[in-house]
Amino acid sequence: MALSDRIRPIRYLKSHADEIIRTLGDRPGPLIITRNGEAKAVVEDIDGYEQTQETVALLKLIALGGRQIEAGRVQSASDVVRRLRERQQTD
Repeated sequence: MALSDRIRPIRYLKSHADEIIRTLGDRPGPLIITRNGEAKAVVEDIDGYEQTQETVALLKLIALGGRQIEAGRVQSASDVVRRLRERQQTD
């Protein structure tokens, strides 16, 4: 479904709230709510929201890893495995 089909004015949200909640799970993707012709809010089902949050968290981890590599804050895999094994033996 095209994003343009998922845009509704706030008056639609006010008068069709129950219908919107029922159909959010059936139609993946957000519903964009406008006020005075400008996008002001996004409504989506909880599964979509959780998936978006997980994606954002993963992207943050990737970006952090990239910054650590650029800063030279890296260790070889063999060193990490060796230290983990040593730590496991002392526990």
